[in-house]
Amino acid sequence: MKTAVEKLNPTLAKIQVDVPFEEFKPFLNKTYKELAEQIQMPGFRKGKIPNQLIEQRVGYDFVVENALNEGLNGFYQQALTENELTPLAQPEVDVQKKPEQNDREADVSVAIEVVVRPEVELPDYEGLKVEVDAAEVTPEDEQKALDELRGRFGTLINVERPAAQDDFVTLDLNALIGEEEVDAANDLSYQVGAGTMLDGLDEAITGLSAGEDATFETTLAGGEHSGEAATVKVKVTAVKERELPEVDDEFAQLASEFDTIDELKEDLKKQAAQSKIAEQGNAARDKVLDKLVELVEVPVPEKVVEDQIEQHFNNPNAEADHDSEEHRAEVRENTERAFRNEVILDAVADKEEVGVEQSELIDYIISMSSQYGMDPNQFAQMLDSSGQAGMMVGEVRRSKALAAVLEKAEVVDTEGNAVDLSSYIKPQGEGETVEAEKDVEGADEA
Repeated sequence: MKTAVEKLNPTLAKIQVDVPFEEFKPFLNKTYKELAEQIQMPGFRKGKIPNQLIEQRVGYDFVVENALNEGLNGFYQQALTENELTPLAQPEVDVQKKPEQNDREADVSVAIEVVVRPEVELPDYEGLKVEVDAAEVTPEDEQKALDELRGRFGTLINVERPAAQDDFVTLDLNALIGEEEVDAANDLSYQVGAGTMLDGLDEAITGLSAGEDATFETTLAGGEHSGEAATVKVKVTAVKERELPEVDDEFAQLASEFDTIDELKEDLKKQAAQSKIAEQGNAARDKVLDKLVELVEVPVPEKVVEDQIEQHFNNPNAEADHDSEEHRAEVRENTERAFRNEVILDAVADKEEVGVEQSELIDYIISMSSQYGMDPNQFAQMLDSSGQAGMMVGEVRRSKALAAVLEKAEVVDTEGNAVDLSSYIKPQGEGETVEAEKDVEGADEA
């Protein structure tokens, strides 16, 4: 087999594949054999039907088409490997020449157009300079950490007063569109100000005492009426406030491994400092990536963008107002941005010879499974069964590539001080690496 590649543009390649008849013949023979097993003819045992009779039944062109379908994927994959091309979408195939009834030993010629990953030229990213906010831990930060810890050990008590910010309330809700009740729920628990239910709810219930109700207009979120305007009646059936434990040695012993409240406060101060460094690190990563994107020109194939947009809006779970011109523009922008990020970070990973370790895959699985509320083993099996093992390795590899760029960057805060992110940047290990094809379940069991 011979292949030749013509780059029609930076993201579109035309692959010419020429297969001698002798290399194509085994696929013809296999097709005849499979058809002989499927076709039943009086006087012939299963699998023993002569090729000539098979052709009389289905036609010679049908045999050739099936043989081409059998062989094309292998020819295509071989051509991609020989020419070091990474396809990004389904190819378009034009069969230019194939065996015919009057030329049964003709060679096969196929032209394949395929969207491919563009090649990019990386700049010298050594010493990229980015600025982040200063990370001074204030007394307010320390108090917030202490209050959050107290909140975890607090108790809810009923109060006889109007609901206020951060109170916990029990609600009954009825939603109407016109005169029709479209939704109802009782005994819902909600924290005032959380903003996790309906727009307008916080304003409606603030100031209500137990037994009082209010009506407000909103746009429904979720369900078959998602996106529709509705009138909602809300009744507060209980108001509770969180009673926090006293800040003393007894609380320190209850909430931590420390014996005194002073020791606990000192540890919370350290945690607040680490949290600030993490915030700086996250901001620096984003800004370093922004600079890379500014410095590298990445052509984005329109087909990849269109495919992603169609996949997004053809989701059967899409909301009623899901598809709009503004939303499509947003999805397009996000898709183009994500594509540029991926191409650039893959190029950095290649340059830095970034590998992915078994332990890093396991950390990724555990982290992602917790976000989806799934058992790590089940999440790993889901990725494996859906063919996303390569995606998982790619995500980890790109994350490490960005960390490598950040490690070489010059990070300063808004006061001009150098920022040490060595505790934030996870160093690359030296353990066994895995390839994209590595079985996810095997990685999880390692």
